[in-house]
Amino acid sequence: MKYTDKERIERIVTTARKLLEYLEANGISKEDVLNQEPLRWTITTPLYNIGEHVYNLTDEFKEVHADIPWAKISGLRHRLVHDYENTNWALICAVLFDELPGFLREIEAIIL
Repeated sequence: MKYTDKERIERIVTTARKLLEYLEANGISKEDVLNQEPLRWTITTPLYNIGEHVYNLTDEFKEVHADIPWAKISGLRHRLVHDYENTNWALICAVLFDELPGFLREIEAIIL
């Protein structure tokens, strides 16, 4: 199914919100992510989905919103999918706990 940029952004927002809500509702910390492999499996699926939608946004959309690091976001998805065994989980913790809330605010501002 082909999505519009607006539909992709809406899906990114929904997925990011659900992921952040899951972390908060379950009291998940960086230490939990670093030490619990089943939890890492759980959190990577939403990150894959976000990265996949970002990757498929049109170049025109990405150019209009060039302040967002689209290539890094889709690149994270590719690294998780294709080199999972060598994932730097400290980096994933930084993404989840430090970067994702700000990214969500930026994306929400686009669709408002």
